[in-house]
Amino acid sequence: MATFRKRPGPGGRSAWQAQIIRRGHEPQYRTFDTKAEAEAWARQIESEIDREVFVSRAEATRTTIAEALSRYGREVSSKKRGAVQEASVIAILAVGPLGRLTLGSLQSKDLAQYRDSLLADGYSPITIKRRLAILSHLYKIAIREWGMGGLVNPVPNVSIPKLNNARDRRLQGDEYARLMSAAATYGGEIGPLITWAIETAMRRGEIAAMRWDHLDGPSGPQCRQARVLLIPETKTGTPRRIPLSTTAVAILDALPRRIDGHVWSMRPDSISQAFERVCKAAGITGLTFHDLRHEAASRLSEKGFGAMEVAAITGHKTMQMVKRYTHFRAEDFVGRLG
Repeated sequence: MATFRKRPGPGGRSAWQAQIIRRGHEPQYRTFDTKAEAEAWARQIESEIDREVFVSRAEATRTTIAEALSRYGREVSSKKRGAVQEASVIAILAVGPLGRLTLGSLQSKDLAQYRDSLLADGYSPITIKRRLAILSHLYKIAIREWGMGGLVNPVPNVSIPKLNNARDRRLQGDEYARLMSAAATYGGEIGPLITWAIETAMRRGEIAAMRWDHLDGPSGPQCRQARVLLIPETKTGTPRRIPLSTTAVAILDALPRRIDGHVWSMRPDSISQAFERVCKAAGITGLTFHDLRHEAASRLSEKGFGAMEVAAITGHKTMQMVKRYTHFRAEDFVGRLG
């Protein structure tokens, strides 16, 4: 027979703890906001014990989200290609309001409150989606690989705000000239990086990962003569080779060779930070480094490249994505209409 007791809860609120002690089973404890919730949980557990289908949730109820995230970071996230970026998200989740809850006590209403608080603080839907995706995968790993039977993943029960992260921002007027002027004052690699991004349509991470042997490696002389760069690791998981313009080749020729074999010294986050500072110095608002990929794809289309050709260069898997990243300006069509 389950017993219930009232006890202090977080924030000064009262809470109800349910306790189930059965011979041959480890004692089960769980705390709820209301007695009705505690009683419903107790009925479910006792029913499972009676039907001999009960799986202990003891480990799940003892392990906090922060502790589970720490293990997830070591065993799972560290092996991903985007480990560095994901580590920062894991750290944010661990110290946030969900971190002190246990895997077994986290409910969809907790996630809904967390989602709403992020929205109120101005976070974008894509940021919320990424955080919840990590939590969801954490639960899947805990259930499948860590032996936490009986654990239920609460993330699928939470609705995510509709994503509307499509952008159509392109360089306008004299913005490129202003960017380059500000970049020259800022110094370092950011100036050549801006032009390189526009000339190649490469992603920020792909640019940061560039190595000289991708151009001058085993197929080096032929690759260099053909003005082709190999991108061995991409976001889609499919390597690709992209053609280089004479401007792109000139940028490479002007760069010093690094001992570590990398073309650029800046990492992805450093590129974005430097670009933000350059934009601020140039008086340009609403422009991100990723928008240069939009600019590059649009310029390829304007030069007469077809959708399949643009996709081969940019690495997009679908024509829908090519359309999303290719933005024409109505003004450019006026002269062709007659």
